[in-house]
Amino acid sequence: MIDSLVTFITGLADPLGSGGTAVAIVLFTLAVRTLLLPFVLRQARSAKVRERLAPKVRQLQKRHKRDPQRLHKEVGALYAKEGSSQFAGVLPGLAQVPFMWLMYQVATHPTALVGHDLFGAPLGQQMAGMIAKYGLISGPMLVFVVLVAAIAVVALLSWHRTRKTMPAEQPELMRKILPLMSFGAVAAALVLPLAAGLYLLVSTTWTLVERALLFRPVAIQPL
Repeated sequence: MIDSLVTFITGLADPLGSGGTAVAIVLFTLAVRTLLLPFVLRQARSAKVRERLAPKVRQLQKRHKRDPQRLHKEVGALYAKEGSSQFAGVLPGLAQVPFMWLMYQVATHPTALVGHDLFGAPLGQQMAGMIAKYGLISGPMLVFVVLVAAIAVVALLSWHRTRKTMPAEQPELMRKILPLMSFGAVAAALVLPLAAGLYLLVSTTWTLVERALLFRPVAIQPL
């Protein structure tokens, strides 16, 4: 299945000329993220409901802190009035995982990307291999460095936004760890093939814009 998909994507590159495979990877990534939009929209709606109900949930937690069963029942009823549930955002999130895994498999395919490049930098080559083959100061290495730098910029913006929008009730340890997860894509790009880095750049940029537009903080009315 993966081989067929990779063949399909590289086949799309033929009419695109030089660097066509890189363009095909970008376009395919955008197409997949577009198909996932309905799941993301459901997540966004669930997040807004959860944020809007947070003050009432905290009140219920204080009121029924010694009665977990009653608390669970009351919180469930609170969400039911909104036509939602505490776990409404979980399934849409899980539904995205197979698509993300599929794109990762395409971008790290060991053989299909042989002979395909981006501005002279082999798409199937990792940074260590690039240095060994072309040297530390070379055109292909410059392409790799620029790509990683672009991912780092997106990660920095994501880090800043995560810190800014994180709920106040989030545990202190999580408030420190969650924003740093934005830099995982940078670490991955340093050890994965250039094609995977290209996928990461497109996907993380999409996620940043998506969250800025759909996951805006909700104005909480005082109780």
